[in-house]
Amino acid sequence: MPVYTWKGKTRQGTVTKGEMEAATVEAVEAQLRGQMLTPVSVKAKPKDISEYLGFLKQKITTKELVIFTRQFATMIDAGLPLVQCLKILGDQQENPTFKKIIVEVRSDVEQGSTFADALAKHPKPFDALFCNLVAAGEVGGILDTILNRLAVYLEKADALKRKVKGAMVYPTTVLVVAVGVVVLLLVKVIPTFEKMFADFGSDLPGPTQIVVNISHFMQEWIGIFLGVLFAVAVAFAQARKRSYKFRRATDALFLKAPVFGPLIRKVAVARFTRTLGTMIASGVPILDGLDIVSRTAGNVIIEEALRSVRTAISEGRTVAEPLAEAGVFPGMVVQMIAVGEETGAMETMLAKIGDFYDEEVDAAVDALTAMLEPIMMVGLGGTVGSMLVAMYLPIFKIAETIN
Repeated sequence: MPVYTWKGKTRQGTVTKGEMEAATVEAVEAQLRGQMLTPVSVKAKPKDISEYLGFLKQKITTKELVIFTRQFATMIDAGLPLVQCLKILGDQQENPTFKKIIVEVRSDVEQGSTFADALAKHPKPFDALFCNLVAAGEVGGILDTILNRLAVYLEKADALKRKVKGAMVYPTTVLVVAVGVVVLLLVKVIPTFEKMFADFGSDLPGPTQIVVNISHFMQEWIGIFLGVLFAVAVAFAQARKRSYKFRRATDALFLKAPVFGPLIRKVAVARFTRTLGTMIASGVPILDGLDIVSRTAGNVIIEEALRSVRTAISEGRTVAEPLAEAGVFPGMVVQMIAVGEETGAMETMLAKIGDFYDEEVDAAVDALTAMLEPIMMVGLGGTVGSMLVAMYLPIFKIAETIN
């Protein structure tokens, strides 16, 4: 809905101004008269530059989404109407991108749309899981309870994501520093040594000549080399995005990787159980829940396994049997889900599995960091040390000649 800036006079003659959302200028003037104001001027508000340049839009963080969800739940529980809740949250929102979305959601609700349908028009902040849970809450009349569950889920899912990202920060930093140091030595330091050895006129030892040759290659081809590396990275990302077969093959390799494979599998189990448990507890049908969970799996192999499970359940089978046949999830997970089905406490069992695998991810991340730290330090030290030794070999040879 368009936003207009207006100026108006009170009965006492005081000029006041502000902003208002309305369909037309006439609608703004009508609302001003209803507030006992005489319209002086009404103009359409100029669009912000970020509306033209999409990449300048401020990103909506998980923390902002969690705060919005919790505050919404509190106000609904206190008995405030849905539209009023959205108006309050929109007015106090500091993120302009999020503020605009809340305003649009409120406008859709005012025009007769359900809250879930209005949220579904903005899939980036409000994904399928969020919208389906809100729809279940609206139908069941427990929207405040659902929103509180959503906030807890978002917090735990974000914590899991940050754990995995945190595990990659240290090795990535060390790797970047190592590559930078080696390139600096080859491009700037080695040529100085080479010039000094050339002045002596002596033949270079084998290791020194190899390092000098690598230095020549880097000086001549460094731009092309970096360009090729960048092109390979972009091509890999595009191939995963556009080719289902390539993405499937690489996802299968990731799951079988010796160090990262078990971590990826544990993260997938934690995400699957946490998401499905939240949806079942909120009254979402299990087939709809599995469909959403499969789309948010993050790995094609796991997604295919969950879709096969969904198909098997729609044919009348239990959850545990097709899960065991898929061979993606550990046996303990399958057995606990089977017990949950038999006892009628599926959501409780899924929550327990999610908590357990959250701790497993913590332990795996700590073990990964502890293992990579000495390996990368030894690798960096060994590379730099070998280059320095190779550069000092001619000096030892010259000293022996002088003696």
